[in-house]
Amino acid sequence: MTLEELKKNLNIVNQIDWELTHEDAVGLYLEWGGSWKPGGVPYVIRGKHDVSYYFVVNTWDDPPKIYLIKRSTEDAKELIEIPLEGEDKEKFLKEVGHNKGVYSLTNELKKWLKNEILN
Repeated sequence: MTLEELKKNLNIVNQIDWELTHEDAVGLYLEWGGSWKPGGVPYVIRGKHDVSYYFVVNTWDDPPKIYLIKRSTEDAKELIEIPLEGEDKEKFLKEVGHNKGVYSLTNELKKWLKNEILN
């Protein structure tokens, strides 16, 4: 799926959880747990029908990539892959100490993605 295709898929767009982190999603779906987010908003998985959509940045490859993840109790699917290049790449890698891993979006990347998808 491309960003343009995503923009047209309001079913997914309206379900994107911009605050859900990779760590929280793994805890919720792989451990069938409940989690309390800052501000007291509970996240609870009730069954196999529950699904979440959220973004992560994976720095294991070069260039790092932004992924839209669809996670359920059954699996996690990467729906979109966006290479992070140039100045955006350097800023992000500096922020995470050039470490390899899977990270949440920075506020700057979140703002850019929302602008791309919601406008």
